[in-house]
Amino acid sequence: MSLKKEIKFFIIKHFLTFPAYYILNLYAKTIKLSFNNEEEIRTHLENRGRVILASWHQRFFGGFYLPKILGRPICIMISQSKDGDFVADVAKRVGWIPVRGSSSRGGKKALRGMVDEVSKTQLAGHIVDGPTGPPRVIKPGLISMAQQSKAAICPTCVFYDKPWIFNSWDRFMVPRPFSSVVIRFGSLEFIPENMDSEEFEENRLYVERKMIEEYEKEDQYWNKKSGLKPDNS
Repeated sequence: MSLKKEIKFFIIKHFLTFPAYYILNLYAKTIKLSFNNEEEIRTHLENRGRVILASWHQRFFGGFYLPKILGRPICIMISQSKDGDFVADVAKRVGWIPVRGSSSRGGKKALRGMVDEVSKTQLAGHIVDGPTGPPRVIKPGLISMAQQSKAAICPTCVFYDKPWIFNSWDRFMVPRPFSSVVIRFGSLEFIPENMDSEEFEENRLYVERKMIEEYEKEDQYWNKKSGLKPDNS
């Protein structure tokens, strides 16, 4: 890496982490956040169960403050890139436990790390189609993680009434200040410990279809309310 890039990342890591965290805190206070169906998760955790919150990359920003809101640490996989260093530092301040790696780099090691952390913290967040897509396609890591950690998968749907939509591979969304965000936790899905390759794929497709259906159903309401065109990403 060039000296110029090294200096850039040094400045970002050591001088911008706290300002970014502070600005995000101020921004979060402007958002009206509400939850649906969190009782099933809380009950499962109180009974020493484990849960993986599964979300699309497009909407994960709306759940950034879940560790503070739920009052407990949540582990999450974050890229090993230099940009990931900055994201991980900010995430730690919020209450996330970063496990470094992704499907494209350090994936096997990160998967083992996530399984270990879920066993200790009981709760994980996982962006199931990131970091580069394709959108709304669940990668096998989610099923492997649930299988190995004996954790239930909770499809976690995030909805915005007035988002900014970026021109990215998944049309990434960020809620506007003073808008409403709803996080709806789906029913817990339990993955068998022992599966052959065909059963593994059946479970992956089942969770994927369920997330797509849940999002499409709720998006119809939010798009109508906000005057947005349907999201066909």
